Amino acid sequence: MPARHPWQQSQAAFFLDNRNGLVVDVENTHGKGTAERQAALKMLGRQRRRGRKQTVGADKNYDCKAFVQGSRKLGITPHVAAKEQHLAIDGRTKRHAGYQTSLKVRKRIEEAFGWIKTVGGLARTRLKGQAKLAGQALMCFATYNLVRMGTMGGWWDAHHA
Repeated sequence: MPARHPWQQSQAAFFLDNRNGLVVDVENTHGKGTAERQAALKMLGRQRRRGRKQTVGADKNYDCKAFVQGSRKLGITPHVAAKEQHLAIDGRTKRHAGYQTSLKVRKRIEEAFGWIKTVGGLARTRLKGQAKLAGQALMCFATYNLVRMGTMGGWWDAHHA
């Protein structure tokens, strides 16, 4: 969530699991320049490697050489939405059916953003300081996961959230 005003110097980046829509990692950064992409690479480095091939979906902001090369160096195929010009993502990646699927599923993250900003209250936080904001963000994401698991399991109606 990027900073809207100069005095807002914090943003939260997070990963969503494509299979179930749960938030699997959160990183709070200062809201400047390339911090969001650097946070994403840091989170990718923390992910546990399993036997199957891993991919990461992202928006056009991540279509830059540093992110694409960084994720490939970690053994993860980047499925970023390609910019119209100066793309870092190549034809090898874009021609696979999995790339198109990742782009469709990637839009699920907007649901989590909306919930966390409105219900979770991160759109207008009253807290100041990186540590306090990180704590609030972590609490919001954990609550989102609990509500999401409840709707997946059928024991919680979505209209309660």
